[in-house]
Amino acid sequence: MSSLQINTLNDAHAKQALEHCCAAPNWVAGMIKAMPFKSAQQLFECAQSIWDSLGESDYLAAFEGHPQIGDLSTLSKKYAATAQKAGHEQSGMSKANEAVLTKMIALNKEYLNKFGFIFIVCATGKTAEQMLELIEQRIHNTRSTELNIAAGEQAKITKIRLESLL
Repeated sequence: MSSLQINTLNDAHAKQALEHCCAAPNWVAGMIKAMPFKSAQQLFECAQSIWDSLGESDYLAAFEGHPQIGDLSTLSKKYAATAQKAGHEQSGMSKANEAVLTKMIALNKEYLNKFGFIFIVCATGKTAEQMLELIEQRIHNTRSTELNIAAGEQAKITKIRLESLL
């Protein structure tokens, strides 16, 4: 789908395509309202601008659209709508040894308990060990710092997913 082809979708189909990129309803609504897009660049700039205008409740809604890093079993169940994308994005975890996966799952639980949302990282191109190192570093952050980092990671994920629509 080229950047202009998204403009040919009716609102229902555009909403569905955009929800696969980011599950935050206010982001999706803003993107639909901003249509039509003149170019891929304008699409990306608009996506980032809308994301930057949102707040914590929107970030948390977006985070809910992701499985936990390393919890590959949830990809085919709870996250069926984004399973293929998330599975590809998390492909580094599928090559992880059991010790790395076990530690990742434990840290995911600790992270969720501490911050109230799942660990969000743009996993594309990262190995399991790199993702484990990131959660080990980030788990010591304050909630405010971590929310901002996670929001930045979500923006990266959204851009990659938007690129897949082009």
